[in-house]
Amino acid sequence: MRIVKTFAECRSLASDSTGLVPTLGFVHEGHLDLMSRCRRENDLVISSLFVNPLQFGDPADFDAYPRKFDRDAGLMEAADVDVLFAPSLEEMYPVEPVTAVVVKGITESMEGAHRPGHFEGVATVVTKLLAGIQPDRAYFGKKDAQQLTMVTRMVPDLSLPVEIVACPTVREADGLALSSRNVRLSDQARRLAVGLSEGLFAAADLVASGERDGAAIERTVTAQLAGMSAEYVTLADRASAEPIVQLDRPAFLAAAVEVGGVRLIDNVWLETDGSSDRGRRLDETSILYGEAH
Repeated sequence: MRIVKTFAECRSLASDSTGLVPTLGFVHEGHLDLMSRCRRENDLVISSLFVNPLQFGDPADFDAYPRKFDRDAGLMEAADVDVLFAPSLEEMYPVEPVTAVVVKGITESMEGAHRPGHFEGVATVVTKLLAGIQPDRAYFGKKDAQQLTMVTRMVPDLSLPVEIVACPTVREADGLALSSRNVRLSDQARRLAVGLSEGLFAAADLVASGERDGAAIERTVTAQLAGMSAEYVTLADRASAEPIVQLDRPAFLAAAVEVGGVRLIDNVWLETDGSSDRGRRLDETSILYGEAH
């Protein structure tokens, strides 16, 4: 695996088909799934590692984000990544940026309402990565459903010549969606946290049985959130991320909670025929909890 620091180096390595997996680092099986699919579908696999300050509203949260470069590089190399793009802050933002990418509508509810400025930071850095590296495909997880909707809409709006590939959420063995934040949960909070995915799965079961009323679907999740503080539970149009009152189009059911001082998000994708995408579960303990943590 080759480690490069500049956009120019990345572009110089372009192949017949180039895939990109953007990350903030602290790699887990969710990232590795993206890299695996990217490997299957492209001649050249690039994974970026950059902790983007623009998407962190709280500087303390940015400073606390786990940084384990050698660990991450080793996991990427084992995943058959060809190029690790690890830019400096100066490479990403050579001067104080006065340009930002704002995606209206899609970013205003749910995460956008609770994390002001977050999506502007994400949209800006993703645009820079796609424009600077110029991959043919870029891979994103469905766990960040609203972000995925934003990126999927942003790309054609800006005429960026890249295909956005959505990949299923990867979950721990008991259903909790994989996140670097999971390692910060106390034992008690961890036991409570699984109620988030259980609530979403119960709602998906309700949809499978014929329910289409948005309020009833959302209440099913809320009922499972004992011991957690819910920021939102929302049924949203998958194309626009706008809240909807009936499951009458492809949608996602998303929730954000705080448990034991840790903020978690999760979702399931729902179809009008009653089917759902709940992601896949690991068969063993995540690498997040290994010696490398």
